[in-house]
Amino acid sequence: MVKFLIIRLSSIGDIVLTTPVIRCLKQQVQGAQIHYLTKEQYAGILAPNPYVDKLWTYNNNMGELLKQLKEEEFDYIIDLHHNLRTLRIKNKLRKLSFSFDKLNFQKWLLVNFKINRLPDIHIVDRYLKTVELFDVINDHKGLDYFLPEEALQPAHAVLEEIPERYILLAIGAQHETKKAGAEMLAGICDNVNFPVVISGGKGDVQLAESILKKITRNKQVWDTSGKLSLDQSALLVKNAALVITHDTGLMHIAAAFRKKIISIWGNTIPGFGMYPYMPHPDSRNFEVLGLKCRPCSKIGHEACPKKHFRCMNDQNPMEIALYANKLVNN
Repeated sequence: MVKFLIIRLSSIGDIVLTTPVIRCLKQQVQGAQIHYLTKEQYAGILAPNPYVDKLWTYNNNMGELLKQLKEEEFDYIIDLHHNLRTLRIKNKLRKLSFSFDKLNFQKWLLVNFKINRLPDIHIVDRYLKTVELFDVINDHKGLDYFLPEEALQPAHAVLEEIPERYILLAIGAQHETKKAGAEMLAGICDNVNFPVVISGGKGDVQLAESILKKITRNKQVWDTSGKLSLDQSALLVKNAALVITHDTGLMHIAAAFRKKIISIWGNTIPGFGMYPYMPHPDSRNFEVLGLKCRPCSKIGHEACPKKHFRCMNDQNPMEIALYANKLVNN
């Protein structure tokens, strides 16, 4: 038996992006036992994963957690987060570790000086480089997202009202500069020829309400923002004919289900290597090219530093809607 501890503490999309490492280690290393450490609020993403033998959670319990992890006697640590907290864990466990290269300097050069030294490689393949010493190779099966049995049953009245065929519009994102405005999103809804289901977290309820107020033509729009669990939202993704999304966790869940994806990019760029991984081949990224200020952050801001927010405001909702109609018709 070879016992691995994989560490990725957050967040939704980043954890989903590590699933090929989990699967490939489990299936390609004989006798591999896979333990995974993440923050408690993200444990549900991995709990149904059949390739994870034991799930560990962090919730401000570092002292007790380190004691328990040390007793496990891991053979190797695969650090896919690589920050000060994971450094503390590795120093305490004193096992041979392999760490993910975050390319922070290259991202800093691109954000601050627009000098692009980033390799043309997806983050999934960079994650997989951490385990190549074990003769693990990319099986090209893409991302995994396993729904628990309870999520497969309509557990909310909202889900029972939704039509069988729809476009999912995922309006959430961790930072405001990753989100399109209500006017643009309403424009997309008004110009698609299909029912639309809006998906978002509790923090997106106000945006969803603004979108609904601005919609003038499409009368088939359902708002689920703030009403569903992550797994229920993932079920909406799985059953959608098309997913329109920002650079966010549901984008990667959609890629795991091989959906047709239209991804709308604001201050971040696909060039950071976190675009949809192996989605349906007709998927497309929409972004405003040629802006001198973009990317303005490797993560995002709460407001546009330049005040104009052209990376979103210059997007063409009609163009996005027309492409959405084409994808759904096909």
